[in-house]
Order: sequence, then structure tokens, then C-alpha cells
Amino acid sequence: MLTPASDHAALVAGFSWDIPDRYNIAADVCDRWAAPEPDRTAILEVSEAGAAAPVSYGRLREDSSRLANALAARGIGPGDRIAVLLPQSAAVVVAHLAAYRLGAIALPLAGLFGAEALRYRLTDSGARAVVTNAAGLAKLEPIRNALPDLFVVVSVDGPSDGAESYSELLAEASPDFATHDTGPDDPALMVYTSGTTGLAKGALHGHRVLLGHLPGWAMMHDFPAEGGGLMWTPSDWAWAGGLLNVLMPSLRRGMPVVARPLGRFEPEAAFRLIADLHVTNAFLPPTALRMLRGVARPRETFDLSALRNIASAGEALGPETFAWARDALGLTIGEAYGQTECNLVLASCARAGVARPGSTGMPVPGHRVAILRDDGSETAVDEAGEIAVKAPDPVLFLGYWNQPEATAKKFRDGWWMTGDTARRDADGYVHFVGRDDDLITSAAYRIGPTEIEDCLLRHPAVALAAAVGKPDALRTEIVKAFVVLREGFVASDDLAAEIQAFARKNLSAHEYPREVAFLDALPMTTTGKIIRRQLRDGTA
Repeated sequence: MLTPASDHAALVAGFSWDIPDRYNIAADVCDRWAAPEPDRTAILEVSEAGAAAPVSYGRLREDSSRLANALAARGIGPGDRIAVLLPQSAAVVVAHLAAYRLGAIALPLAGLFGAEALRYRLTDSGARAVVTNAAGLAKLEPIRNALPDLFVVVSVDGPSDGAESYSELLAEASPDFATHDTGPDDPALMVYTSGTTGLAKGALHGHRVLLGHLPGWAMMHDFPAEGGGLMWTPSDWAWAGGLLNVLMPSLRRGMPVVARPLGRFEPEAAFRLIADLHVTNAFLPPTALRMLRGVARPRETFDLSALRNIASAGEALGPETFAWARDALGLTIGEAYGQTECNLVLASCARAGVARPGSTGMPVPGHRVAILRDDGSETAVDEAGEIAVKAPDPVLFLGYWNQPEATAKKFRDGWWMTGDTARRDADGYVHFVGRDDDLITSAAYRIGPTEIEDCLLRHPAVALAAAVGKPDALRTEIVKAFVVLREGFVASDDLAAEIQAFARKNLSAHEYPREVAFLDALPMTTTGKIIRRQLRDGTA
């Protein structure tokens, strides 16, 4: 783990990787606690009514061993893909741990996926088993004939046509299972990219991916003490952010994690959960934080005294939301950056003095991150370039599933090229500009959407905003803004003109949106990222 320090240089100087020759996520996350303290709480399952039930590390160890035995008896073994299609629950953890014990590959799938998205991922991965619930079974039913590799289906809601009962499988199986002897580079986990552009690709990770996340987890969550606190995120655990920025590292560090599927994010309900459960650490995507800003005087309305840190990732946070958290919550958000393929390589951390409005932070110790020009040279101060991560790196994926050519195209001279644009200031802070495919080219200017969107959020009528480029014969593209209004405001031409004038006053003349459109909601991936492609092509 990363040792706390007062500045970034000290953090880097005091860190080195220690990757063992043999390593298994299940043994490290679960068994290291279950052996000496089987009754220690790992998961706090919260019902829709708000009742909380603790699930221990010992229970996770026993149930995952039973599930591993049951799946092995049905022909599932090393290298097989086991899909996990469940909302936040202890069963998600059990399914993951069972896969790791088997030497199989866990395949997390988001509950928001429709039948076609599931069909593509299950077919592309060749998944042989799935652990799901009644809602998942309903989505699988019309596509089962298109999934020839899938022959084991387990439902936590009991048996049905073509699905076995999760509880019955566990009851009938032995609680003793010899965890597969894996190395750090053996495949463990495959997360499909969010697919904001093109078809999603399966990013295959080795067991070492968990170890690779630990330094960044410590930074973004402000160095929580081992074995204490309570973690919560509304993010689906099927997303790399929910799974690897929150769930697995927290359990590995002995910090219990709240499991409560909230469905649609409701700001007041989120604050109430934090207050009622005395949550100490929360991971909230930028979109959720922007929605929380609509709650007036949160510290006066809710008891947030236990809340020590909020972390965020997925998109650029922006200085406006950063400032709101300090003013309204008394907290400095720990922002982080990464991708499904190479996650948590940049982070900020108030305790280490690494926090600046509008910046994602600095490279996490152990990761070499650079901002490169097209010719491979490093950019100058405040010059935009592509974020690149030097390989090898413990957090870097093994490759895209069955796509070696696509994998090779993402590397250049030993660097993983992210496709994301950023600049580094004179003090070494990295400022995210945008994805290459999100940049707007207008009258020879290259414009990132983040600064525009953050400006629009400062207008009192704007709840959410997205900026995209619209083709224009004169300027190549113009900036077009899509806006979701706060309650009490009504869309009109006059309001659009007011928002445009506000943006022009606060941005440079070439950046302000020349068109403003109002939407009831923005198109989002399951990870909470805006799908700007749908806004550009009019399919939102």
C-alpha cells in the first residue's frame, strides 16, 4: 500500500511495487480477513425499506467456495467466462470470488443493459455461465437461443425454466474449495468498455489489477485507516469504477461496503443514506455530484458528520463542482482518472496536498504518466497532448478479448495511448481536456467540452449540460449545448439566449455555444458518462 505523506514528491519517493509470483484476488480480498476474523463485516446489505443486514467475510468465503464447487461440478473451470448480472448485493461479491477461485474469468454486466447489449457481450465473450436474478432472466429469455456457449444459468431469485436456484446450489455444495493457484498475469476479470464510440470491447485483466489499484484507491479516498469506516457508491459494481475504485480495494483493506441498488439516482435519497448509515467514504461520479448541488444546505438538512471523504472519477469534475463540495460539504473531492483498460493512474488527494480546482491531480505513485505530442515527445507546460501510460504497469490490461490488432494499435513505443487529451501545468497538475473524439474544431481552435459544460452549470437554470460540435460550413464546427433545466425553469428561446449570453461573458468568443437545445435528460452510459456521440448524430 501507499504510505501517507505530506506532498506528492514524498509519496513517490516512499513507494515501490511488490507483486508476488503467485496471487489470487479471492484469497487476498476475502480469505486474508476471513481466516483470522470470520465475523468481520464485509458487506452491509440495505433493503429498499432501509433495513441493514451485515454479511461477514466468513460468509463470503463459505458461499463463494460453495458456488465454486457447484460451478465446477457443472463443467466450469479455469479460463471460462462467468457473467455476473446482478444489482449491488453480497451475491455479486460471491460470484466474483467464486470465479477467481476457479481460475475462471469474471464478466460483470450492468443491470441497465438491454437484451441486445447483453447478447453482444455474452456472445463476444463466449460466456459459459451467468449468475443473475429474475430481472436478468427476463432479459436473457428472448436471446437464449443466440447464446450457444451459455449452458449454466443461476438465479438468486430461485429456479425457473432454464435456471437453477442460487440458494439451492449453495446448500448442496461443499464449503471447502482449494482456490486455483494463479499468477498475477493469469486472466481474472473482463470489463467491457463503455462503448461511447463504436462497439464495446472486452478489456481482459490479470489478477494483478487489484494490486495495481491500491495506491490510487488510497489517494482518491484520502488514505482511510485499514479496517475502519464504511464505503458507499451508487455506481453499478459492473463498472470498473464501482468494482475497482470502490468494492474490491475497500474489501481488501477491511472497509465494509454498502450494497443498495438505488435505481435512478435521487440526490435527497443519497444524502439520507449517507446520514442514516454514517457513511465515511463515498465514491460519486461527477454527474451525481452535479445533481447533489441541487439540494440546498445539505449539512443543515442531513447529519453528514461521519462523512470524511468523497472521491470521483469517470469524467472531469470541473472547478465549479469542486468549489461547491468545499463550500456546501466542507470536503475536498478526491478526483481520479483512468480507463477500463488502464484505470486509476492519476489522482488528487487533500491529505497529501495534491488538490487543485479543475485538475484531475498528479500521477499516482507507481505509474508513469506523460502528456505526449503526435511525434511521441512530451508537451510543454500548458500544451495539450495525449495522456499516455508507460508499460508495463500492474493496472494495465492484458489486451482486448480476441482483438490483438486493436490492442496493438493502442500502444506506441511502449506507451499505452489513451485517446484522451490533457495538459500539465507548471506545478505538475494534469488538467483533463477531453476525449479526442469529443474535441470540437471551430475556426482552427481545438475546444474541449469540459470547460464549456462547467461554465453552463454555473447558470442558475442549468442542472446538467453537454457540449458537442455541430458541422458548420464556415467554421468546420460550432459549439452546440444540450441543457437539462433545474426544477422551476421552463425552456424558451429567451432562456436559451440568456444562457448563451452568460456563457459568452464567461468564456472566450470562440467557445460559447452558438446553439442551445433543451432536453429532459442527457444520454448516459451505465457508468454515468455522457454519450456525446448520440447528441452529435441526433439519436439522443
